[in-house]
Amino acid sequence: MALYVYALTRSSHPLELDGLTGVGGSAPLRAVESDGLCAVVGEAPAEVSMARGDLEAHHRVQEELWRQGVTLPLGFGFVADDEDAVRGVLEQNARPYAERLDALTGRSEFNVKCLEDEQAALRRIVAESGRVRELNEATRDGGGTYEQRVELGQLIVQEMQARQAGLAGTVLGALRPHAVAEHLSEPSKQYFANASYLVDDERADAFRTAADEVAKELPEGVEVRVRGPLPPYSFA
Repeated sequence: MALYVYALTRSSHPLELDGLTGVGGSAPLRAVESDGLCAVVGEAPAEVSMARGDLEAHHRVQEELWRQGVTLPLGFGFVADDEDAVRGVLEQNARPYAERLDALTGRSEFNVKCLEDEQAALRRIVAESGRVRELNEATRDGGGTYEQRVELGQLIVQEMQARQAGLAGTVLGALRPHAVAEHLSEPSKQYFANASYLVDDERADAFRTAADEVAKELPEGVEVRVRGPLPPYSFA
């Protein structure tokens, strides 16, 4: 029987699984053990899709397991053929899994995303760049030459990228001293910075305070969003 695998942990983990509903509505969840480690599994649905309900179920299980004790959370959609396959993986990787569990004990992940209101950013770029302001006036209401419009568009993109790179550096630079590890994701159209941090539990309040303080120093229209503590998805 195919098994959906949620997380790996020590056999000493409390494993309070009653009432947890897994992906596809599968229940109950159970543990497959080997060499002092275990994998939390449930019967795999016939088809694993990115449906919202299944994603939420996956994360609920991960967060509850992490609340009870340290785990190595697996990403959404990890399926094994059967219990023997799960035990084989635990046996083959017992030492590195145990070492990683030790490294994550007493630590959690915080995710930080930065975004900026586009109109506020454009107004600031126009106000701060003489050439952008000149081209903006020339091309207003469809005026100006094709070359001027191209140059204006290119300048705005360059100014936006440089500006947001500087803002990202300010935010992330303020947070790094409070974390033991950092994982950077590529910026997106929505978020000009997206980073995850592994933070000691005793430093969690200092990390949140640092995020609040640096957010107050940023220009109007710039927002810093912090989620955590979370299971250490980015560091497992």
